[in-house]
Amino acid sequence: MFDFLQGYDVLGAFWTTVKLTVFSAVGSLVWGTLLAAMRVSPVPLMRGFGTAYVNIVRNIPLTVIIIFTSLGLADIFGVTLGASDFKVQGFRLAVLGLSAYTAAFVCEAIRSGINTVPVGQAEAARAIGLNFSQTLRLIVLPQAFRAVIGPLANVLIALTKNTTVAAAISVAEAAALMKTMIENEAQTLSIGAVFAFGFVVLTLPTGLLLGRLAKRLAVKR
Repeated sequence: MFDFLQGYDVLGAFWTTVKLTVFSAVGSLVWGTLLAAMRVSPVPLMRGFGTAYVNIVRNIPLTVIIIFTSLGLADIFGVTLGASDFKVQGFRLAVLGLSAYTAAFVCEAIRSGINTVPVGQAEAARAIGLNFSQTLRLIVLPQAFRAVIGPLANVLIALTKNTTVAAAISVAEAAALMKTMIENEAQTLSIGAVFAFGFVVLTLPTGLLLGRLAKRLAVKR
């Protein structure tokens, strides 16, 4: 029944998808948190940069960003991210593009969490001598993260599916292999079903696990 899978490294392709998701998730979480801090910063320049970045990046198609990282950064400006191998370079550039794009959505999720923290807590922190960065790091962000586990889970699931765009720059992840298999085999429906099931296996447990975690860690108001 599954003879059409012989000769293709399906598990390897999904493993590449998992690695793309994990590295991009870490990168987007770090950069998105910094952007959220900029958006609530008392410094107008930082607020302006954060706002402009989020509004611009969210309105650019991910495919354009991914192709720009390859054709723009690599081919024109020679940015290789320390990789000498073409496949490794493509993978790292895909992670960069996915992180830059997803960070805009992470930023807005975290900012919504920051807005749930009572203003009085920040005022109390300033009253005892904490500066903005200390207040954000010690008081506001810990509560904000607990409040937005659910939204961040949705962003992570969307990121997992968005990794398919990396096929545009020849990263050998699941979508790229699926395209190759469809071109070579006469089992289009079966191939589509296998890869659809693979993505369900990747995303469904993530959503269920983080959903339960969000309920357990929800801030009681």
